[in-house]
Amino acid sequence: MKLRSGIVLVLLAGLAGGGLWWRYGRGQEVRLQPIDRGTAAEIVYATGVVEPVRWAKMASMARERIMEHCACEGRAVKQGDVLARLDDREVRANLAEQQARLALSLREVERVSQLLQRGVATQQAYDKATADLAQMRALVSATNERLGNYQIVAPRAGIVLRQDGEVGEIADVGQILFRVGDPRPLQVTADVAEEDIPRVRVGQAVLLRTDAFKDQPLQGTVRDITPMGDTATKTFRIRIALPDDTPLHFGMSVEANVVAREAKDVLLVPNEAVVAGAVFTVTDGRLVRRPVETGIRGTRLTELRSGAAAGDAIAVPANAGWRGGERVRVVP
Repeated sequence: MKLRSGIVLVLLAGLAGGGLWWRYGRGQEVRLQPIDRGTAAEIVYATGVVEPVRWAKMASMARERIMEHCACEGRAVKQGDVLARLDDREVRANLAEQQARLALSLREVERVSQLLQRGVATQQAYDKATADLAQMRALVSATNERLGNYQIVAPRAGIVLRQDGEVGEIADVGQILFRVGDPRPLQVTADVAEEDIPRVRVGQAVLLRTDAFKDQPLQGTVRDITPMGDTATKTFRIRIALPDDTPLHFGMSVEANVVAREAKDVLLVPNEAVVAGAVFTVTDGRLVRRPVETGIRGTRLTELRSGAAAGDAIAVPANAGWRGGERVRVVP
């Protein structure tokens, strides 16, 4: 009985050893991919929004109910056209009261002036009357100026690109009610991280992507870069000019890839094939470490400047633990 148990244990150990040999003795599985040629691009990533180049926003300057609304979205307007009116009844009532007090102050100045000429009134009384008159004129002027905050006026000619708010709603201070501008040309206003902005230059090509046009190539050009960054978000604003025939629409969000550097007809390998400055080939079932000099590293591919040639089959992906000499098994 003990002899049979010993035989079983030996058999199990042999099977386990055979399994280990089958798994590790034959080597780790690797996949090979030939080195190809193409264009390497160093990309700076940014996110942005499509906007007209020439446009203006009109916001409410008072928290009040909307009494009139032009309902002119998509239509052309001229500079100075009134687009909306807010409830200004309270302000007009205050103005009427102030104008009445202004008329009273004016009559008081005339009366005191006549009395002063006859020697009945004092200079001090006349000075007080004129001061009260100046104060009332200032109040009336300020209220008239304030009345202008209760109507939304187009600051330029253009198309009403968008309007918000309806008659009867309360408009908050700073709420944008209208956007007026030219539908073309368009631009992308994008934010670039401050550590990447040194690589961005005016005139660089930009590749754009949006879910609305997934399969359509979209391009632009860096037109300008804001001189000062945003200290809160640690970003710099750039503006990307778009061609006149762009299918993008005002208000769309896009991903912008600024081509910081580009090299054409160079050797390219997947990024995951390069480990610690080397790629790996396979000779006689063993890994061969080949140090390489790399150039531009893009989002997926890396440029090889030396150490390998087009057509060389390299392991993809490479393992950070490889040193060269390990036994491997190539699989399709």
